[in-house]
Amino acid sequence: MPEHTLKVAVAVSLDDASAAIITGAEPRIELLRDPSLTRPWRWQGDWEGEPERQRTPEQQAAYEAMLDRADALFGIPDVDPAALTRAVRANERLRWVHTTAAGGGGQVKAAQLTEQELERVVVTTSAGMHASTLAEWAVFGVLAGAKGLRRLEADQAARTWGDGRRIMRHVSEMTVLVVGLGGIGTVVAERFAALGATVWGTTRSGAPVPNVERLVPMDELVAAAGEVDAIINTLPGTELTTGLIGADVLGAARPDTILVNVGRGSVVDEPALLDALDAGRIGFAALDVTAIEPLPQESRIWDHPSVLLSPHTAALSVQEPHRIAELFAANATRLLDGLPLQNVMSTKEFY
Repeated sequence: MPEHTLKVAVAVSLDDASAAIITGAEPRIELLRDPSLTRPWRWQGDWEGEPERQRTPEQQAAYEAMLDRADALFGIPDVDPAALTRAVRANERLRWVHTTAAGGGGQVKAAQLTEQELERVVVTTSAGMHASTLAEWAVFGVLAGAKGLRRLEADQAARTWGDGRRIMRHVSEMTVLVVGLGGIGTVVAERFAALGATVWGTTRSGAPVPNVERLVPMDELVAAAGEVDAIINTLPGTELTTGLIGADVLGAARPDTILVNVGRGSVVDEPALLDALDAGRIGFAALDVTAIEPLPQESRIWDHPSVLLSPHTAALSVQEPHRIAELFAANATRLLDGLPLQNVMSTKEFY
């Protein structure tokens, strides 16, 4: 049945322009928002906010009271599983939580909500809002490996012209395997196809995907890894994907294969990756994510000459909050009109 209003508590910091997008797109939303009660951004779209900023006891009480009046939450409170648990259990009217992360499932899983609570409160994610930025970084990573970026940097720093001109690899001559053809992977495939690459992609369903010339069943991943020039992971971190790109996949890779990870760090077995890098089966790895973040200082990944590392920043964009606000408003309209929500998180696999 259509409804008349929806009380939405903004549980993380949100800029005025994005807040205006939400209420402008869906006037039936009553937005509960107090910027003085949420941690300020350190950068655009910094949903965790300034960690040193702590609320007074009075501010904490006001923050929780705001959450407890809401039908829906924009963001996991303080991006903290324990705060989400408290909010769900303190507010019986709460029935929708939207995560500002594309994944967000790890925090929901850590909240250890009961089956009944997960049935009462639907969780949606911001999946797809980061697809274009992550796809660009995937292209950047493959190009960095193909063009020998690390060697070029070293030669320039040493003022060395080198020992003559070098042959470089070209994306248009490559076969690229996209592991995961969801919202991100589909855009990654589109970008590489536009550059002339032959694109393969893993699939569970077997349904055709634009720009993908060959669909690879997951049980054929090892064999496919031995036939491609670059492997790009876009998969989320779940129990099923942990260590998926491990010793068997990396051991099957041809010499100088390029690996890019814009999914979750847990999907790649990092000790196996280092072995493959040392052996030259993986000639270059571009990693926006690692299994443990921040990456421990003692990790060999920091110093490896064939690794390009980004501190999980490839998805960040000044437009990100606006895109997420638009997605949230569209879903609010669907909820108010009695329609199914988009980007609903699985309560089995938590993504």
